[in-house]
Amino acid sequence: MFAAPQISLFESLPVDGMQDLAATVRRAQLSHGAWVDFAPGWLANSAELFARLVDAVPWRAERRAMYERVVDVPRLTRFYEEGESLPDPLLDTMRDALTGHYRQELGEPFTTAGLCYYRDGADSVAWHGDNIGRSRSEDTMVAIVSLGDARPLLLRPRGGGKSIRYNLGHGDLLVMGGSCQRTWEHCVPKSSRVIGPRISVQFRPHNVR
Repeated sequence: MFAAPQISLFESLPVDGMQDLAATVRRAQLSHGAWVDFAPGWLANSAELFARLVDAVPWRAERRAMYERVVDVPRLTRFYEEGESLPDPLLDTMRDALTGHYRQELGEPFTTAGLCYYRDGADSVAWHGDNIGRSRSEDTMVAIVSLGDARPLLLRPRGGGKSIRYNLGHGDLLVMGGSCQRTWEHCVPKSSRVIGPRISVQFRPHNVR
């Protein structure tokens, strides 16, 4: 396991506190046609957005069948479908900025927003790929903006292997592209340390979940 390198950022900030992606994002090529883009501190005013989302989002506590019993999902969630109003206008601005940067490569816009609220170190998400819908058989992108305290996001080849670690929080952007959702998997592990809350905002194109 190794830590992703930190990247120096330019001083100037465009409107809404978002860094210029063309100048700041850096790509890491993975195996089997997968890649990851990383832009640390992409959203400069992330603490303000985090505070607004905590109050504005109608968070849902879900339950899921697992091993012949029903358990609580260890995080709060809310998914915004295509055409559904987002809970803060800055999310629309972020989605538009990501579409503007990636549309030529992606071939389509980002259209949905999934939000996960990790309240403390006990909240987590297990190893998985976002491979419901077209991403099961097609290359696609999932863009994650992390707000609040940093949490590790781990990636590894599907089926096991050496993992890559990114500590995501405080406005960091991570984009998983190419075959990443089919050939790699990712997770946010539990932690026994005292960790503050984090919100993950995932932007996806049509019919990717």
